[in-house]
Amino acid sequence: MKLLAIDCAANLCAACVYDAAAGKELGRSVFDLGKGHAEHLMAVIEEALKAAGTDYAGVGAIAVSTGPGSFTGLRVGVSAARGLALALKIPALGVTTLEALAAQAKETFPGRAVLAALDAGRDEIHAALYDEESVVRYGPAVTTLSQAVAMAVDLSPVLAGTAATQIAASAGRAFDIGPTSATADIAVYARLAAAQAAGKKAEGEKPKPLYLRGADAKPQAGFILSRKKAGKKT
Repeated sequence: MKLLAIDCAANLCAACVYDAAAGKELGRSVFDLGKGHAEHLMAVIEEALKAAGTDYAGVGAIAVSTGPGSFTGLRVGVSAARGLALALKIPALGVTTLEALAAQAKETFPGRAVLAALDAGRDEIHAALYDEESVVRYGPAVTTLSQAVAMAVDLSPVLAGTAATQIAASAGRAFDIGPTSATADIAVYARLAAAQAAGKKAEGEKPKPLYLRGADAKPQAGFILSRKKAGKKT
């Protein structure tokens, strides 16, 4: 089965085609956009399909990063994945950014527990702890730096994600460090989704964004102007 993976969780707009049977990537397209995922995602997907020498008809499943990450980017990626899956009548599979970062860290440090942690601002960290067998033992959840440091000191895991170096520095000791980016390599999402599809029926719950806190942009109270009643001109 060929699987199309897409990621809009952070600054990257990425897509790749993965051969699940052979366990290898066939083609990819990755752009560092920062913003504007909605305007570029379909072109990125088309380029990845072209690089893989296939088209939508040759895809058997869609994988998407579900966060935590950019509020808008997650909506774009998940909506696209679900829309394509519906149109092509194929499964859509979700993989969290924390799970993917932990899996990428394990490529360098196999058989180790991994604490994947993202700096979420406002003195918050989005974190998940995976044991030596890649089973989640904590999270994904919102935590504080001090709580993340305590977890790291107690368990000595590999650290991954944008908060990894911050946690190590606050702990005042050395840790093995995996990827320190806000999202994992796109092929990692594809590989995890392929394993997910092989391990169970892919007809389960549709992927949805993992929001560990609300959107930054919220309606502001007190700025709503009342409508003027229509009246006759005098």
